[in-house]
Amino acid sequence: MADKNQYSADQIQVLEGLDPVRKRPGMYIGTTDIRGLHHLIWEIVDNSIDEAMAGHCDKIMISINEDGSVSVADNGRGIPVDKHKTTGLSALETVLTTLHAGGKFGGDDSGYKVSGGLHGVGVSVVNALSTKLLAEVRRDGKVYRQEYKEGVAQSDITEVGETKSTGTSVTFWPDKKIFETTVFESETIVTRLRQQAYLTKGVMISLEDKRTELYEGKLPQGHSFKYRFYFEGGVRSYVDHLNHNKEGIVRTIHFEKQTDEAMIEIGMQYTQAFNENIITFANNIHTLEGGMHLTGFRSALTRSVNAYARAKGFLKEKDDNMTTEDVREGLTAVISVKLADPQFEGQTKSKLGNPEIRKAVETVFNEKFSEYLEENPNDGKNIVAKCMLAARARLASRAARDTVLRKGALEGATLPGKLADCSSRNPSESEIYIVEGDSAGGSAKQGRDRYFQAILPLRGKILNVEQARLDRMLGNNEIKSLIIALGTGIGETFDIERTRYHRIVIMTDADVDGAHIRTLLLTLFYRYFKPLIEAGYIYIAQPPLYKVARGKEMHYAYTDDEKIKILSDMGVEQMTDEKAAEEDAAEEVTEAAEAEVATKKKKARVSIQRYKGLGEMNPEQLWETTMDPQRRTMLKVTIEDAEKADAIFDTLMGSEVLPRRKFIQTHAKKVKNLDI
Repeated sequence: MADKNQYSADQIQVLEGLDPVRKRPGMYIGTTDIRGLHHLIWEIVDNSIDEAMAGHCDKIMISINEDGSVSVADNGRGIPVDKHKTTGLSALETVLTTLHAGGKFGGDDSGYKVSGGLHGVGVSVVNALSTKLLAEVRRDGKVYRQEYKEGVAQSDITEVGETKSTGTSVTFWPDKKIFETTVFESETIVTRLRQQAYLTKGVMISLEDKRTELYEGKLPQGHSFKYRFYFEGGVRSYVDHLNHNKEGIVRTIHFEKQTDEAMIEIGMQYTQAFNENIITFANNIHTLEGGMHLTGFRSALTRSVNAYARAKGFLKEKDDNMTTEDVREGLTAVISVKLADPQFEGQTKSKLGNPEIRKAVETVFNEKFSEYLEENPNDGKNIVAKCMLAARARLASRAARDTVLRKGALEGATLPGKLADCSSRNPSESEIYIVEGDSAGGSAKQGRDRYFQAILPLRGKILNVEQARLDRMLGNNEIKSLIIALGTGIGETFDIERTRYHRIVIMTDADVDGAHIRTLLLTLFYRYFKPLIEAGYIYIAQPPLYKVARGKEMHYAYTDDEKIKILSDMGVEQMTDEKAAEEDAAEEVTEAAEAEVATKKKKARVSIQRYKGLGEMNPEQLWETTMDPQRRTMLKVTIEDAEKADAIFDTLMGSEVLPRRKFIQTHAKKVKNLDI
């Protein structure tokens, strides 16, 4: 019998071809949830974008088909179909079945001078994670086709017709065994495609969603969901789009320049807002974590604004320089660099590491922005005034923040008196409930598990931080209590490692006021504690909407549909309680009707209580419905699309009324459970 502990060569697995992708998909697409599913589309679209950046393509068409597959087609040169000298297979099959195979590695002799698909694993990974993939190439006057199953070619490449056009079309069916869901979201795709169209000016990108069942009753018969994007303005148009609900203090500034290191394009505009919104790209890849191009931009911006302010006498000799935070307040900027050899961190390409690009961006920005300020003195004056006001507010904020921290240090154990803290000092097992009102706070304090659950009741509605600077925000007692309780600090002193709870739960009433308070808190977390959201620490509690009882039998319903199902399981055909039955009786005057109602009451005997507030539940009910980890339901707050999130917060919580009214009018019919 073999020794179970023996470790030999027989136990070493060698995964060939695309087997590693199917074995460990997360290593190649990051995740197998909805984000990973959409990543399949991005990989193929990025290849078409590379063709466009190389000047060989000006149309990219995406369609989501009725059967759940996705097709991406372009009018580029078409993937070569001749035999590859190394693999012995066609170039098409080599690209689709071999990791790190593509025209993006070889410098001046490669297929692409600039490319986002640096690693060459994109389309082969899509092939590996699809139950079926169909590739069609149009080049040299002919149409070629080849079919794959789970990354394996099912036949040789076949010539199927003639054509005068060129390009590549790929249709794939994502594997349901790999992904948590295979239902694509049109809005997510639209946002990404719009972004790519801005960054690749002069290229038409379209999307058609042919899933008629999803839009039944929402679109005219015979119509489908269609979008088409085409922008000549490029990055300038992108900044205008980002700021369409904001009041600019200057017009959009735009410049681009080709250097030895890269093509650098920057668009920027200062607005009356207090928050910055800087988005960076390298070879059209959204670098979420920034990188050297962002570092170069920030340092050059700070230096240029300070130099101009001193040269024009806005800053006196005795004045300190404005900080990088001062000069970025209210700034929206898009930075796009295109370089031959990008060094991304990981396959997800979230950060650009090329050190030479920092100096290149600094040089270009200093030159172009300085020219702009000299040629537009009124704009220069407005920009400096905005930045100097931010500097004064920063000093006031620092004083206010120091006051908050000093006050916190005096309040025994540095915590606010209204906080009912938990016994545990281990953040990973501790959670804090931010509760609306003292009544609900009292129930939560009595019903909680004191070992790991802390309760912080808030009185009334906190300040709308979208319309306030940090110094004014820190004057709000409820916000001060929250900052001290979380322990992270705020602004320059924020440190996520000091977080006292790894589950921060917003628990408000299920009515309009509760929804408003929840939105105010989410605005606060998004604008000043975004790392907590990104770390997955922010949650929204889901208290029940109804208590349905008959005798000793009692159920909680969290939605109207759940209530209907509970009533159906009880054998009650209509949603009626004793009070409703009595009202029915009052409306009917005949003896027969009264008898019928009496029979209905006797049969149903169901009491339905609609919870308007958390305070209506006693501590035991609040625990078993909303706070017990074994039975509760909570929503984790995530940021799928930072650009979209920023726009929504600006629309709903900003100072401009018209965009908010338009949003409400557009979405009013979608609202459920609205209590006024």
